[in-house]
This record gives sequence, structure tokens and C-alpha cells, in this order.
Amino acid sequence: MTRLLPELPADQLEVEYLYDTAFAPGRTALSSYRLRAGPPVAGLSWLVRDDYDAVNAAIRYWPVQVSGAQCLLLGPVAVHPTCQGEGLGSLLMQHSLTEAARLGWSRVILVGDEPYYRRFGFRRDLAMGLDYPPPTNLDRLLALELAPGAMDGVVGMVEPA
Repeated sequence: MTRLLPELPADQLEVEYLYDTAFAPGRTALSSYRLRAGPPVAGLSWLVRDDYDAVNAAIRYWPVQVSGAQCLLLGPVAVHPTCQGEGLGSLLMQHSLTEAARLGWSRVILVGDEPYYRRFGFRRDLAMGLDYPPPTNLDRLLALELAPGAMDGVVGMVEPA
């Protein structure tokens, strides 16, 4: 049985180990990590534990801004390689996006594969006015409106909040 739980400070090392396992230790050199200043957004870091109490999946969000408009930066989201294909990533995505809307956030940005994230509502066209710290393939920059029209007029560089 899997358990969906909020990430607690005591979980941090185990979650970081999962991220290293899923993405390799050099992941912190990616441009997204320059935007992850300070702690992740409270209430939006979630994890999945298995019957043995191991962390099998985790997700975090960070506050960013674009020309003063507050946004969430999704990521990283990771599933342990031995658990991929079990729906844990989808569970985390759906739950955390619902929570983000409940907490009053209206827009989410990420760098990722559009074919995967499209099923959660992320679109490339919503991110067309955004710029992102290099090196980033801007074709992978996606956005989601949690409120209709939330990305209207949001243009410029994605920066730490």
C-alpha cells in the first residue's frame, strides 16, 4: 500500500537521495536550480512512501515571478526507477496541482516533456512569452493556468520570487 504524505523537514535527505537516483547528482547544475532560492512552497511538497516506509516518489514547487506576476515552478518530480509506470508521478501531479489551486496559486511553470505534462493541462503556447535562464531549451518551457486567463499578459524572464 502506498501512502501520499506531505514532505516534512525530516524527509529532506531521503527525498534528495531519490532525486539523485532519478536524475543523477549533477542535477543541481541545471538552470532551474538557480531559481529555487529558499525553501519550497509550504504545503506543496509531497511524497509517496511504500509498505517498507521508503520514499518512492516526490514532488516540490518553488515560488518564482515573471515581471512581478507570482508563479509556481514545478519540480523536481521524481519516481524511483523501480516504481516507474505505477502511476505515482500522476498521483503526485494531480494531488499537488489541486492543492496549489486550493492555496490560491493561479499559474504553474515547468521545464519538461510536453507529451507527458500535456495530460495535466500544461501547454507550450501558454509559455510563449516567457524567457528562462540559460541553458534551457525554450521548447520545453510549459505553463498551466489554474485559473482561466492567469497567463494572459505574463511575459518576461522567470526569476526567483
